[in-house]
Amino acid sequence: MASPRLETYCCPNRDAATQLVMSFQPEVFCGVCIGSASISLLLTILQLLPKKGQSPRKMPKASSSSTILLLISICDILGSLGMIFRSSVWLGFPGFIANISVVNGTDVWPSTFCVGSAMWIQLLYSAGFWWLFCYAVDSYLVVRRSAGLSTIVLYHMMTWGLAVMLCVEGIALLYYPSLSSCEDGLEHAIPHYITTYVPLLLVLVANPILFRKTVSAVASLLKGRQGIYTENERRLGTEIQMRFFKIMLVFVICWSSNIINETLLFYLEMQPDINEMPLKNIRSAALITWIIMGVLNPMQGFLFTLAFYGWTGWRVDLKWRKREIPWESMSSSTVGENTYPSPVNYQSNIHDSKKISTTDSQQTDEAISMLSEGNTSSDERLTRSSPIYQGW
Repeated sequence: MASPRLETYCCPNRDAATQLVMSFQPEVFCGVCIGSASISLLLTILQLLPKKGQSPRKMPKASSSSTILLLISICDILGSLGMIFRSSVWLGFPGFIANISVVNGTDVWPSTFCVGSAMWIQLLYSAGFWWLFCYAVDSYLVVRRSAGLSTIVLYHMMTWGLAVMLCVEGIALLYYPSLSSCEDGLEHAIPHYITTYVPLLLVLVANPILFRKTVSAVASLLKGRQGIYTENERRLGTEIQMRFFKIMLVFVICWSSNIINETLLFYLEMQPDINEMPLKNIRSAALITWIIMGVLNPMQGFLFTLAFYGWTGWRVDLKWRKREIPWESMSSSTVGENTYPSPVNYQSNIHDSKKISTTDSQQTDEAISMLSEGNTSSDERLTRSSPIYQGW
């Protein structure tokens, strides 16, 4: 799981709340993390592999949305690998991990492993949060026709730059003046927790707003395509809205336990003695949410692929085949059929106006296709209702 407590535990003089959760059934907790991360890893890879009898998930060349979705999945896959590696070392070499608690110890490798593995997990999941925010921004820009493949460079700069900057800054403040002699008290650790949870809270607050604006823009786009709002277009808009809802639902399910757990632990840290009997229920709730985090955090990768593409099936096709997108082939055939010159001027004018309308409709279909990517029924319905398909 991804929690700033992993980095806090690397300090020999860690706080009592961190010691409480990290020392609670560590073998069971590590086993839960390995099991959940392994299942999520295998299912995520299975979801992303091409399937027999299905057209590959392919997006228009001018869109960066498919790249963002892939990068989110890659961050989850690498984060799950980090969890599996870290938990396996904790289970397999308990004596090696025990040296982390030694103050002024001569062996630096246990502390190096503790910090390195914790930063790896935290950095990748933070980058995943930033990529998810970029996906919401890109979805809105695509509908407004303000996004393209070139914007992916800006997304890379923002995502990796902010993720690395916040992670390094938080770690530097946490381990000041050195890893072996971290400052005592809650104050020095607060900046680390803030830099960790900023991208998470940003997704929780900003993404629903951006998704809502995108859905409204999609409705206007569908209405303006033919001047009417048919049942197919209404259904397509509803499916895009449901897709955004599923993405946010997965995010809330996987990470709400982290916020609850951190709130409970901060409350315990502010108490003179966290072992007092009146705090028993608080301690129990903190430990329960700690185990839940170990289950839900790694499962984000697989659940996101379900929200993005739906269940893609078990039949894997390892042979790469290049296939055309239906609307691309329709577009090329339509353009080819209408390239002959018209002998009458007014027919030429009609042809030009229809060509412009076809181009606008194609751009609209591309924008909608980007948002409904991975949904075969939506793509087919969009193609059939398109003026290009109807042979303008």
